[in-house]
Amino acid sequence: MTRVQTTRLLPQAYRPLFAHADFRRLLPALSASDLGDGMSVVAVAWLAIEIAPPGQSGMLLGAALAAYALPGAAGALLFGRWLRRLPAGRLLAADSRIRAVLLGCVPLAWAAGVLHPVLYVALLAGSSVLHAWGNAGRYSLLAQILPPDQRLAANALVSSSVSASIVVGPALAGFLAAVISPAWLIGLDALSFAVLAAQVGRLRGAPAGQNRTGEKGEENGEDGENKKAATAAPVDADRSAAGLRLLRKQPELLGVLALTWFFNFLYGPAEVALPLHVTDDLHAGAGLLGLYWTLFGAGAVLGGLAAGALRRFPLWPVTLGIVAGWGLALVPFGLGAPAAVTLACFTLGGLIYGPFTALSYTLFQERTPAASLTTVLAARSAALLTAGPVGTALGGPLIALLGPRQVLAASGLATVALAVIGAAIRVRGLRRVRTPSPLSRPT
Repeated sequence: MTRVQTTRLLPQAYRPLFAHADFRRLLPALSASDLGDGMSVVAVAWLAIEIAPPGQSGMLLGAALAAYALPGAAGALLFGRWLRRLPAGRLLAADSRIRAVLLGCVPLAWAAGVLHPVLYVALLAGSSVLHAWGNAGRYSLLAQILPPDQRLAANALVSSSVSASIVVGPALAGFLAAVISPAWLIGLDALSFAVLAAQVGRLRGAPAGQNRTGEKGEENGEDGENKKAATAAPVDADRSAAGLRLLRKQPELLGVLALTWFFNFLYGPAEVALPLHVTDDLHAGAGLLGLYWTLFGAGAVLGGLAAGALRRFPLWPVTLGIVAGWGLALVPFGLGAPAAVTLACFTLGGLIYGPFTALSYTLFQERTPAASLTTVLAARSAALLTAGPVGTALGGPLIALLGPRQVLAASGLATVALAVIGAAIRVRGLRRVRTPSPLSRPT
């Protein structure tokens, strides 16, 4: 089938994208790296369980998952002075090369019999140190190589690739782990990033202001936007500081930020506990772990698509209901429910969790003046970078103390308590606003 025939099968909004040679080269490589990361959701955890010393699987699993994420958060904050001036293509290529080399060392060390747990954690940590910058470079590069009227469609297509990898990647990893070692699955992830780095190097780098005939955009505003997109940073330190100052004056937005931080933090231990629940409590293999994450991803995709329908309801009650609903979905794990029941609960949990991010952003958009929105969102990103990785790092010690099943249930109950506390604070704040002070005078 020719490229023209394939393009005709796409919706009208996406067809112009494939007239750009750079985009045609970039999209398959991005999709391959997304799929590799989706497989690593299972492979990283499963390999940690396999190489952990007796009785220390929980500690190593928590350290491995934290190492796969936390250095990226630190790198986003620490390296801004030097990296924000680099072009988007160089950022994406640098991150891809680092991940290809260091993740590629994992199967080599495993095959040589020298993959010590400390070496494993160090390789994972090194591979993720520039990943936030690479992700920023990905979307900035799209803005650089495409004209403004095609960027929304490109962002939607690339984001759909990420969502699809959450569904397909874990299931594929669970199937392959029955045939080959999870170390080789991490090697496939490394290979996908090597392909991405090579494809980025082949891009011609046509400026976004050019159309297909080579004509340049003449508006100064468009040119400034292109230059800014080419050097975008995952977190703007100056804007983050200004945004935090603005947030101090808006208690409601601080409440949204605090709720989101603790929600992500309490999710971290559950991510560590689930693989050990599969091995220690259910005595099952990587296929079941992959099925858990696949069903969660499918539920999250459907829930995210349904977020628009929730727009008719008050956002605060819906957001708190999502937090409580996700927590309740984890409670059956602690009751010793069979795998079929907990699979259904995890799917339902993904469906409930799916709209949360969109609704959280909507609360910020509605409560923030338009002139300050970008500044406040930069502060939000900077504050939330640490929540998930810190919770993940805490998961290992908690599992060693309580056990995986109990950690899953405790994470769920703590999340329900978070929703209750958030609701109480919200109600108290509304009463304070509605009840005038005895010293106040009408204006």
